[in-house]
Amino acid sequence: MAPTPTAKGTVPFREYRTWYRVTGQPGSGRPALVVVHGGPGSTHDYLIRLADFAEHGWPVVHYDQLGNGGSTHLPDADPGFWTPQLFRDELDNLLHRLGIADDYILFGQSWGGMLAAWHASTRPAGLRGLVVANAPASYPLWLSEMDVLRAQLPPGVDDTLRRHEAAGTTDSDEYLEAMLVFYSRHVCRLDPWPGELMASYLEAVTDPTVYRTMNGPNEFHVIGSLRDWGVIDHLPRIDVPTLVLSGRHDEATPVTVRPYQDLIPNARWEIFEDSSHAPHLEEPERFTEVLGTFLDTVGAPGARTTTVSGG
Repeated sequence: MAPTPTAKGTVPFREYRTWYRVTGQPGSGRPALVVVHGGPGSTHDYLIRLADFAEHGWPVVHYDQLGNGGSTHLPDADPGFWTPQLFRDELDNLLHRLGIADDYILFGQSWGGMLAAWHASTRPAGLRGLVVANAPASYPLWLSEMDVLRAQLPPGVDDTLRRHEAAGTTDSDEYLEAMLVFYSRHVCRLDPWPGELMASYLEAVTDPTVYRTMNGPNEFHVIGSLRDWGVIDHLPRIDVPTLVLSGRHDEATPVTVRPYQDLIPNARWEIFEDSSHAPHLEEPERFTEVLGTFLDTVGAPGARTTTVSGG
């Protein structure tokens, strides 16, 4: 079998550059699968396995959002520069620059799921389907559920976390050690973490500008500009088939995910019983099956008539 073609480069976005990678050949008969990573302030690396879908005829587009990875870094930008609208505009720009805006499917993970849902709510003509993976519908919901998950940590862990949060010492080794207890339960339950997940984590640590400005020091202490933001009001306007994914042990708990199921008219929800925030890494075979079935349903009409079962 011939190797799947891969193209990498950057496209202009305002006076900046957005890095992208295309695996497969757009325009070859199936919609492009556009992968929107989380964070905000992470990179595409931890989602690179989705490129495997190119072997089944789906052109797969990864990109690094502005401020991280291969895209333009802006460590001195005013905090007000980093907004959800900036990243929605960047996604819109990428779709048009790559010439795929008339035929694509969006896969958004975590923050990227919120961004993808917001984009979908504008009803772009070329969008064929939407996948919202491990994404809360709002940060107020997320924060309320973080308190629930933190209360379930081993004795003393949350006390340590809160002591450092109150003191502003979230960079301390003791805080980091306690933080990793939460991460090993609710971010990725594999030990050790896969290399691609570590790659994204280290990229965010190397330049934490976006993550710290919009989110905060970690996943469960959201004190950045996103703390009051959400997409709940936009969900009823989404008019494409939507697959919602989450893990049984996910930091995106059912309470935070349920609005997608309840408010998007044509949404199905699949829960991965042995996963937390990264089912594509934690249960890769089942993930491939579930996503592949959905892609066949929305991207190749008539190829399959089965639909993904609800969670």
